[in-house]
Amino acid sequence: MKKTTSILVVLMLLASSSIAMADAGLINVRSQFDVEKTADRFAAAATEAGLKVFNRIDHAAGAAKVGKSLRPTHLIIFGSPKVGTALMTSDQRVGIDLPLKALVWQDAEGKVWLSYNSPDYVFNRFAIDDRPKVKGKVTGALEKFAKHATQP
Repeated sequence: MKKTTSILVVLMLLASSSIAMADAGLINVRSQFDVEKTADRFAAAATEAGLKVFNRIDHAAGAAKVGKSLRPTHLIIFGSPKVGTALMTSDQRVGIDLPLKALVWQDAEGKVWLSYNSPDYVFNRFAIDDRPKVKGKVTGALEKFAKHATQP
């Protein structure tokens, strides 16, 4: 009985300290860098992989322009027109989630996070099941970019 309890405690600790957590279709990865450096590293990884960074939005700067305060929050809009077009030929409505986005933000405790939509969530949302290779590549690429952005 004691061994079972110990195993449960260890599993709960591992689950609570997980680097990547799923939350309503989002993958949240804790960063070891500040918001700006995490965003820069993510954008660089995406660009180096041949993706286009279409825009970067500093939400905190936008809030400041209207006299409001917001913890550091950067949105990166990125993608590949080639891949996006292929997905939209499966279901054109997936364009509502494209280009892809990554949000780098600081929580109330000062921790920095990188969040992005889970490819499983997006593919399932539109029942896109005719592009397993694309799904695998997108998943792998996002994991790689997230690791590069958040880990030394």
